[in-house]
Amino acid sequence: MFKNRLKSNAKKIDLFLKGYLKSQKRSLLINPMNYGLLSGGKKIRSSVIFAAGKLYNLKSNNLLNICGAVECIHSYSLIHDDLPCMDNDKLRRGKATTHIKYGESTAVLAGNSLLTLAFEMISDKRFKIKDKNKISLIKRLAECSGHTGIAGGQELDLKYEKKRKKFKEIINMQRKKTGKLFGFCCFAAGQIAGQSKKTKIKLIKLGEDIGLLFQLADDFLDIKGKSKYTGKKVNKDKKKR
Repeated sequence: MFKNRLKSNAKKIDLFLKGYLKSQKRSLLINPMNYGLLSGGKKIRSSVIFAAGKLYNLKSNNLLNICGAVECIHSYSLIHDDLPCMDNDKLRRGKATTHIKYGESTAVLAGNSLLTLAFEMISDKRFKIKDKNKISLIKRLAECSGHTGIAGGQELDLKYEKKRKKFKEIINMQRKKTGKLFGFCCFAAGQIAGQSKKTKIKLIKLGEDIGLLFQLADDFLDIKGKSKYTGKKVNKDKKKR
């Protein structure tokens, strides 16, 4: 049942993302953006947003712009993480990574474009929520995406390669790289529902903990999983020790 719900949510988000990209002015980057954004993926973060929204009786259709923005941020981070200057991965979701298919420079620009598209989705005038909520969502998403979030976490990950680090340092790195965006997913529902600051802090903590569990599962799959099931190369972390 849970698996079917994930598939249903992913399908709904993919339809939204396809429609949104189709409405954009055409450019040479649209195809690689589509490729990096829509080449599979379970859209788990969007499902977390829908689940958090249910706590406050928010309709899923009223959360699509937030889901779309989060998926853009996530996809941008994967495109950049896969680059030769970072993790140097050639396989993602069972397909060639974006830089393998389109070239490194195009992959960088496509990732940059998805990053900025996320904020366009939230600020879109067709997204009917209060302006103060849009400002809060944009600010929080920016914090979760930049040097205090995903980008900062990836930098730590690269710097920690082949080094022995304390458990707290590893958790801090994972919280930034993965947990922060999950935290935003729960925060967003609370923000739109008009919850108190105290409640939103609790939602952020809940989301970050979910993100850490997700990262632990992903790390376990890197050790015990197989590429044909994970859709990407395994045993990568072992080489970084």
